[in-house]
Amino acid sequence: MNNTHPAREGRGLSALRAIAIERHFTHHAEGSVLVAFGHTRVLCTASVEERVPPHKRGSGQGWVTAEYGMLPRATHTRGEREAKRGKQQGRTEEIQRLIGRSLRAVFDFSALGERQITLDCDVLQADGGTRTAAITGAAVAAWDACQWLIAQGRVQHNPMRQLVAAVSVGLLGDDYRLDLDYAEDSQCDTDMNVVGTADGALIEVQGTAEGTPFTRQQLDGMIDLAQRGIAELVALQRQALEI
Repeated sequence: MNNTHPAREGRGLSALRAIAIERHFTHHAEGSVLVAFGHTRVLCTASVEERVPPHKRGSGQGWVTAEYGMLPRATHTRGEREAKRGKQQGRTEEIQRLIGRSLRAVFDFSALGERQITLDCDVLQADGGTRTAAITGAAVAAWDACQWLIAQGRVQHNPMRQLVAAVSVGLLGDDYRLDLDYAEDSQCDTDMNVVGTADGALIEVQGTAEGTPFTRQQLDGMIDLAQRGIAELVALQRQALEI
């Protein structure tokens, strides 16, 4: 397998893009992170709300939910705001559900108490991997929101059991590629998004053969590469959080 490819700006095929996690990016939210995966940038905010959806009322347990959106000029051409259309696109709904599922998997709702953390993930600039960047940044924002709850005396211990991160992986010919930008994603025979926890467990795997079908051996190879990338992302999350 080749180690480099000119389209990857000098990084190896198994290397992440340049990752940046900037905490406390906005003033008002209990957790706020600007996350960059290469040229992709997503603002993730975590808001603590003293309410829960109807199915959690009276249960003593909390909830975590997410909303996702892309700013009109996040891509090469201006996209119309979904609010102007009066409805969300199916892609938007699918991604925000993925973000919510990913974060709920690492929460202890009893420890959170009967309150909700809402994660807003707004794409400022898109170059592939917006959902994986959103999950990775939202996890840090949620961790900060939980620390705020502890500091306020509203919870006894961190209701977030561990960190979660996500990365894309693809297969082009015989080459496995980690953390795809937009150009690579559009070229790959197979592309996959993998969500995993700090302890190495998997939460969700989304993979599709866009061209040649992939084998079980290739599937295992992609997941192995993705999990190595997730471990690197978790290390960067911990570094940003100083934990």
